[in-house]
Amino acid sequence: MTSPYGLEGRVAIVTGASRGIGLAVAEAFVAAGARVCVTARDPDAVRWAAEDLGGVGLAGSVADPGHLRELTELALREFGRIDVVVNNAATNEPYGPLMDADPDRWREAFNVNVEAPLRLVQYAWRAWLREHGGSVVNVCTEGAGHVGPNVGAYGTSKAALLHLTQQLSGELAPKVRVNSVSPGLVRTEMARFVWEQAEDELAAGLPLGRIGEPEDIARAVVWLASGAAEWITGADLLVDGGTRVRAAHTTTAYAVHERLRAHRAP
Repeated sequence: MTSPYGLEGRVAIVTGASRGIGLAVAEAFVAAGARVCVTARDPDAVRWAAEDLGGVGLAGSVADPGHLRELTELALREFGRIDVVVNNAATNEPYGPLMDADPDRWREAFNVNVEAPLRLVQYAWRAWLREHGGSVVNVCTEGAGHVGPNVGAYGTSKAALLHLTQQLSGELAPKVRVNSVSPGLVRTEMARFVWEQAEDELAAGLPLGRIGEPEDIARAVVWLASGAAEWITGADLLVDGGTRVRAAHTTTAYAVHERLRAHRAP
């Protein structure tokens, strides 16, 4: 049966793909008929993911431009093309008030969350996308749209990624579509300290009644990257269970912030 996404034979590069949202995204591309080139920092995790997916992988940090260049070359060498780039890898550090933020760690957040996505798109553009077209999907966050305690570096860098998405969508059109997906609270290891002890309470505060699963985000990413969304570029798709419209559930928002504060307290 032919996939409705039109991704058969296409090739997707997915960063941060050894677990959580990134792994779910890679699995969804494979299920849609695409081949994947994945990366993450843990060599064993990358190897296992690549084997399970029937794709290829390269361990390393997205903050390293040389790694991103090698990743692009690997995809071309193994598969002969690059059709989709998914910038999923991210860091939520440094955590704490911005007045206490260490400048080096602040720059690291922007290196991973903003500069790395730009560099990977640059490499893929020069190697393949400029001549053949394709799609880019950046994974941002619902939190980029509002202020939260102690997450200034993360939120600010993700807000920059949202603007980068829009800027690139204008510069790379019509050859390449560039969009983003902004998840709400998702059941991942990165967010475990938020949801693990209060999942029922958090879910009750959402209009759709549950926290997100990595597969919820993966389906949105694959849809945006596919031909089914061929007249969409420069868009940000919220996949948040209704977080933005939970005006009647402000106690839940407060509970989340208190849990974040308590978790990080010395």
